[in-house]
Formats: sequence, structure tokens, C-alpha cells
Amino acid sequence: MTSSDFKQLDGRIFPRFAGIRTFFRLPLLQTENDFEKADVAILGAPFDGGTSFRPGARFAPEHIRSMSALGRGYHPHHDVHVFHKLKVGDAGDVSIVPQDIAKTHTQIKEHVAFLLNHKCLPLIVGGDHSTTIGSMQAVFEHYGPMGVVHFDAHTDTYPPAWGCDIHHGTFMRLGHERGWFRPNDVLQIGIRGPFSSENDLKVPVDFGFNVVTVDDVRLSGLETVKEKIKAIGNGPVYLSFDIDCLDPAYAPGTGTPVPGGLNSWEAFQLIRAMAGLEIVAADMVEVSPPYDVSGITSLAAVSVLSEMLAVIPKQCSSYL
Repeated sequence: MTSSDFKQLDGRIFPRFAGIRTFFRLPLLQTENDFEKADVAILGAPFDGGTSFRPGARFAPEHIRSMSALGRGYHPHHDVHVFHKLKVGDAGDVSIVPQDIAKTHTQIKEHVAFLLNHKCLPLIVGGDHSTTIGSMQAVFEHYGPMGVVHFDAHTDTYPPAWGCDIHHGTFMRLGHERGWFRPNDVLQIGIRGPFSSENDLKVPVDFGFNVVTVDDVRLSGLETVKEKIKAIGNGPVYLSFDIDCLDPAYAPGTGTPVPGGLNSWEAFQLIRAMAGLEIVAADMVEVSPPYDVSGITSLAAVSVLSEMLAVIPKQCSSYL
């Protein structure tokens, strides 16, 4: 594969409803040489064994691939064509183990580590939010402590459930306990109640996380939240986007929907504010296609992925 091979199929030549599905109709990365040439690899993690309520996120990579046939490369806000600036490809899916969350996270970690070792930025499409545990562990082992921008309805700093320490609501607690994060460089956006107890908000604040609720976004304004994003310190940053940070009106197909969330436009504006941060990995999780009968959740996920690609440093450095 040469540099010129990293381009989308042209929808005016090859209709978008036809062809073998890959993310954004981009080439499939298969050989060692492919990964060495790629700047970004979009990797599926089809696992929902950490889900606590509505399952189905295991089908998200497949569904989002199909919906991403509608994805385009030019981003007007940044005035850049993503796929002309970056060599992006579809890295396929991690081979997960449906019955074993620990093995699955290990395999995600190993796959993400492979990408990092090839200087290829991983953009992971889950799966439930427990898949981030494997991804973050790989990033920590490669880069050391990271900053985090975490979009979610939930803080994911919850305690064990049913005697299980690991589920889709624990990755931020585990990351804190394991020393994965830089102190004072963790920002959570879109958090909202109702909560099980006051600890749902107290725990992340006690950890030193900067928790921005939806009320904060609406009452303080987007510009205030953008300043918080831009204030994240120097060093590697992990961007994790749980689709349930969006209001269910915009993203009904998710495992734990919570009314009163961000709208799509607000989320896009906040991701754009990350331009200039040293993003080294990102994920988009918790789409559940069985609850997404109209496809609008997967379509929102495609737009989120497009916004992420537009703020990756290798590209941003050329026009910031």
C-alpha cells in the first residue's frame, strides 16, 4: 500500500450503498507495511460483556462502518480535508472473547499497543465503555500518565457491582487507582443525574477530576467549557466519547440513556476545542444498534469520529 492508496471510494463513481463496508470507505489495513504507512487506524472493539443494562454494543463497529458510507472528508470549521492530510485506514476488529472480559481487555491492549508501536494513532470504536480499560492501559504503558477528556452522562468512577470490579462504569476509577492519569488533567463533560447517591459526583471530584455537568454547559456557556479543555496541560491526552453524553433525542441507541444531555452541535463544538492538544488515542463507545432502529445514533457516532479526526495533532499542526 502506498501513500496514494489512503483515500475513500468516490461516491460519485461507486455508489455509497454498494461495496464492502469499511470505516469511511477507506482501505483495510492488513500488512505490516500498511500499518507502518498509516497515520491513524480505526479499530473495532465489538464487546459488550461489561454492560449493566441494555446490551448490543457488540454490534456497533459493524453498524457504524455501514453508516460511515455517508462520511465525507472535508471539515469546513478547520478548512481541511482530513483524508488528504492524514493516511487513515480501517484496522479491522479486535478478536474479542465474549465470555471473558479480562481476556478481551488484554487483547484490546495488545492490539492498541501494536498500533502505537507502529506510530499509528488508534481510534477505537466500541463496544461498551469497559473496552477503554484495555486501550488506556496500552496508552499508559507506551506514553506514561495521560490527560483525559471524557464525554459521558456518567462519571464511570463507580464501585464494583455484583461482586465484579470491572464493568462499563469503572474505567475512570480504575485508571485513577492505577496511576494512569496526570493529576488535574482529567475533564469530564456532559455528566448529569439523577444519581444513586451524592458519591456519584463526590468521588470524581475527590479524585481531582474536573466534572462539567450539562447544567454547567448550559448555564456557563460553551466558551467557558472550551477554556477548560484548552487549559489541559502539555503531554499525551486520551479522548473518550460515550455516545450517551448526547440526549436520547439525538442518540437513543445506547446502553444507559439519560434524558437532558448535550445536543449533537454542542458536542461537536467542544470536540473542536481540542485542536492543539496532544491527542494520542481516542475512542467512541456505547452505541447499541438494536435500540437504534432509525440509525440516528450510529450516524451521530460517524460525525463524532469525523470531528475527532479533524483535531488530531499530525493534521492540526499544518493549519493551527
